[in-house]
Amino acid sequence: MKAIVQDRYGPIAEVLRLADIDKPHIGDGDVLIRVRAAGVNPLDWHFVLGAPRIARLSMGRPAPKERRGVDVSGQVEAVGKDVKTIRPTDEVFGWCAGAFAEYAVAAEDHFIPKPPQMTHEEAAAVPVAAVTALQGLRDFGNLQSGQNVLLNGAAGGVGTYSVQIAKAMGATVTGVCSTRNLEMARSLGADRVMDYTQEDFTKEAQRYDLIVDNAGNHPLTALRRALTPEGILVYNSGASLGNIVMAQLRMRLGQKVYSFLAKMNHADMAHLAGLIEAGKLRTVIDRTYPLAETAAAISYVAEGHARGKVVVTV
Repeated sequence: MKAIVQDRYGPIAEVLRLADIDKPHIGDGDVLIRVRAAGVNPLDWHFVLGAPRIARLSMGRPAPKERRGVDVSGQVEAVGKDVKTIRPTDEVFGWCAGAFAEYAVAAEDHFIPKPPQMTHEEAAAVPVAAVTALQGLRDFGNLQSGQNVLLNGAAGGVGTYSVQIAKAMGATVTGVCSTRNLEMARSLGADRVMDYTQEDFTKEAQRYDLIVDNAGNHPLTALRRALTPEGILVYNSGASLGNIVMAQLRMRLGQKVYSFLAKMNHADMAHLAGLIEAGKLRTVIDRTYPLAETAAAISYVAEGHARGKVVVTV
């Protein structure tokens, strides 16, 4: 099969290549799918570069131990003998290792039936970004119906899903993004949109119960001023552990700050599928690239200006 492979860490265009490799082995509890589309995430370029270097302890040393690509959507080709809920020809989406390929394999509980109203491209964009949005709002932000939430960076992959999930949870949503993305954020359900090139939410009188920071372009002191006395700040901008520790020390009594990595799981994927089927969650796709141009797709995401999601088609 054709697949994107990586033999060393380094510049994206130099270390990723399209190659012919064997199909993945199917274990007793595994599902093999014919990949139709794979989503691109910031974690992909971090893994290509091997950055930060300390992360190579888990990524693999001296070379990556897994192929690139996590988000995936496709049609089931075969299943292991212990698989109970999925059958060949089913259309599914979920997460795996090595999604940038013609075939991918993962455990049964990594996959959810693809909502019929979604294309494979739209479904492949969901897993990591939407689970991150859900867990940031629900598990760390403790968002409650009726609260005011501000999403700084509302136009990226996590941001576009966050706007919709926050609205589904009953929040009043303010989305901060660039001029060209204001109408998109509003169309996703934002009650108020702010153009960061014209306005600074940290300098206005409005205070928020929750701020989810997807951009990392404001100092902690400014973000703290924009919170209510018992507000919560959730970082999704690669803030270091040291910054989070200092942030906790400096927060006003009652305010809290968190940074997290999403934990992929079947229950949250099923919850997201329910929102999709109810018409409360959709995917915004910026660009699609063919499998052979995966390096270009990852490079574009690494630039940090993607509008919604970037997807590789197979």
